[in-house]
Amino acid sequence: MSTQKILDISLCYHCGEEIVGTDRILDGKHFCCAGCLGVYQILSSNNLCAYYSYNPAPGKRAASNAHFEYLDEPSIIKQLIDYQDHKSTIVTFYIPAIHCSSCIWLLEHLYKINPAIYNSRIDFLKKQVTISYQHKEMSLRHLVETLVEIGYEPAINLQDVVKEKSHSVNKSLILKIAVAGFCMGNVMLFSFPEYFGLSGLESQFQALFGWLNLTLSIPVVFYCGREYFVSAWNSLKHKHVNLDTPLALIIAVLFLRTSYAVVFNSGPGFADTLTGLVFLLLMGKWVKQRTYHHISFDRDYRSYFPIAVTTLIGGRQIPKAINELLVGDRLWIRNGELIPADSIVMKGNAWLDMSFVTGETEPQEKVLGEIAYAGGRQMGEGIELEVVKLPSQSYLTGLWNKEHYNHDAKHHFNDRVAKYFTIAVFVIAFSAMGYWLSYGNSNKAWAAFTAVIIVACPCVLTLSTPFTLSAILSIFDKKGFYVKNTDAVEDMASCNSIVFDKTGTLTTTEQAKLTFTGTLGDEDHKLVASLLTNSPHPLSRQILKSLEYGSFYPVSKYKEIPGKGISGQVCNRMVYAGNKSILPFDLKGNQQSGVHIVIDTAYKGTFIIEQQWRKGLKELVSTLQYNFLLTVLSGDTANDQEALKRIFPEKADINFEQSPHGKLKAILTKQKNGEKVMMIGDGLNDAGALKQSDFGIAITDNINNFTPGCDAILKGDSLTCLPNFQQLSKDGLKIISISFGIAIAYNCIGLYYAVQGTLYPLVAAVLMPVSTITIISFTSIATRFFARKNNLL
Repeated sequence: MSTQKILDISLCYHCGEEIVGTDRILDGKHFCCAGCLGVYQILSSNNLCAYYSYNPAPGKRAASNAHFEYLDEPSIIKQLIDYQDHKSTIVTFYIPAIHCSSCIWLLEHLYKINPAIYNSRIDFLKKQVTISYQHKEMSLRHLVETLVEIGYEPAINLQDVVKEKSHSVNKSLILKIAVAGFCMGNVMLFSFPEYFGLSGLESQFQALFGWLNLTLSIPVVFYCGREYFVSAWNSLKHKHVNLDTPLALIIAVLFLRTSYAVVFNSGPGFADTLTGLVFLLLMGKWVKQRTYHHISFDRDYRSYFPIAVTTLIGGRQIPKAINELLVGDRLWIRNGELIPADSIVMKGNAWLDMSFVTGETEPQEKVLGEIAYAGGRQMGEGIELEVVKLPSQSYLTGLWNKEHYNHDAKHHFNDRVAKYFTIAVFVIAFSAMGYWLSYGNSNKAWAAFTAVIIVACPCVLTLSTPFTLSAILSIFDKKGFYVKNTDAVEDMASCNSIVFDKTGTLTTTEQAKLTFTGTLGDEDHKLVASLLTNSPHPLSRQILKSLEYGSFYPVSKYKEIPGKGISGQVCNRMVYAGNKSILPFDLKGNQQSGVHIVIDTAYKGTFIIEQQWRKGLKELVSTLQYNFLLTVLSGDTANDQEALKRIFPEKADINFEQSPHGKLKAILTKQKNGEKVMMIGDGLNDAGALKQSDFGIAITDNINNFTPGCDAILKGDSLTCLPNFQQLSKDGLKIISISFGIAIAYNCIGLYYAVQGTLYPLVAAVLMPVSTITIISFTSIATRFFARKNNLL
């Protein structure tokens, strides 16, 4: 049991707040209230006290009198959760208390507090936690109460929390800026006698002003600049030097020098430089944070996946963009298509692959009246759904970015340069200090050391890459090219080989010529149409369009073999549609290639489709052949071989009758040969190849064939812009390199004066944000210039 006593001044071990009145002591540690003590006991009993090793006093004072009875209501639970099946539930909460690395560590170890929680993932910038738990062992109310007990109460709102919070202000950062600004202003005021040479006339005030400046520096260093020290210490503990390390060092050096000068009355010190530096650093952080929030909001809510889901209106199938879906809309989800919004199963047998959401590959059955959650993929005949919850763009974006592929860890430009930049700054700073100390000039030695670290500010490293690549993503979005994240832009720029799928990628069925050789009666037409309506394949959709049926028979025993065809039982009759390999018997004679139709054991004929090459394809290939190794991997027969030879250069590798495994194997072979492969397909039978490639693009044409394994989604009519997109990604890396060149030039000029000890540290502190503004302006203007040059604006 804990003991209690009256304490004059002490800080709470958990939250760091001052203890007023009753002090609660346990294990030799002090706590301000029963809530903080309770949180410590929970963490201690679950061996989670490592939480306190990341930051001193990382917690928040525990809330009290919270009532969560409303979380037992099924109707409210349905609105809050992201996903639920027979054993697990996934929910995302906005938690304002998330503020440091300790928070991340604790919230990602929730499973130690309650084994019913088996996974938790943090989005630090958005202050979100996504938790997967077993709802039979733990209710949603119990989960929320557990979070409250450890000091992380969720901000529960039945509306879209992320969207509402996107414009929220970081109050802690604003308060630090205010404190730093107040202290800086007063320090400047007390330093006026030094600035104007009046200290000799008012020498009796010199010491007083020095002590006042030192006093005002204390909150600036230990409150406003605390995060720089914490970040630097954590990086050094992991034997790594991050970009905050030189900033923490210079803040410490300036404070120690000022303290020494004031205590020993050897001069005014550098309190003005110190407070000004911290204020400018915090202002730069606020600007950067606001920009990042804007970028995040723009990607999540203005840019949406180009998925057109099929809606049923008056028995007719009408494509509709997911951002236009409304509650109550009826959806027709074919085999292999993604469910874009939480919906109720109205017709058909739903077998859903939820690996996109849960990571589990075993399909789940959903029967009439059950909820099919967004992110599931139908694995069987088509099903009819009714939307019960508006689709969330941020949820789908989150799922897409959650995917981790089998690629080796990539070290991008920003990561490679940062380490060497920081080390170089330290070497120059200590060399300059050592040089002047060797001449016995300690004043110039310290001035040079201080100015070098300030003028060689690493801010440019943290700004140029994300600002440039995020601006490129925005330009891509407007042209119908949706790239997953900024890292993927760098991956695209490095590609030197392109692999194309044929059907649905190089070809389009929008204006294809269709002929039928054989005999189909009216009932046969309806049987075939009923089967084809379950398939998303371009040929199936083109044939179905020509048959023009508004109502269909239900289909059972549906089976679709990628690259071969489909089969299913319609009105107790087996119907087959595809190439020769899917039919129940061998064809006799020299039947033309196409989509063969067999009903039971009767051969009915063949649909011959003359697919149209995409507009501008020949010009596209002609442009690409000079910079890329071109390959075509098609699952179809070799009917179009001669036509492709006329379109592609002689050295292009063209292969037909490729299975999904064959395409994947071909990609692996190319990568072993040192090629950086860009794979472009429709996502229907080449998901594995898209996932394995260095940069996978899924083509979409008014159909919901989005695949989680791709790095980008491209609207079909934007395919001809591919060289422009790839060139802009290369230009983006060029812009980043130039911005580093500008920074190096700026640093060389600044360092020239800094190492001589002639650059006053405060002048260096003013130059630092000027360089940041210069880089942001340059990257914005340069990106727009190259976008216009590549005809993307």
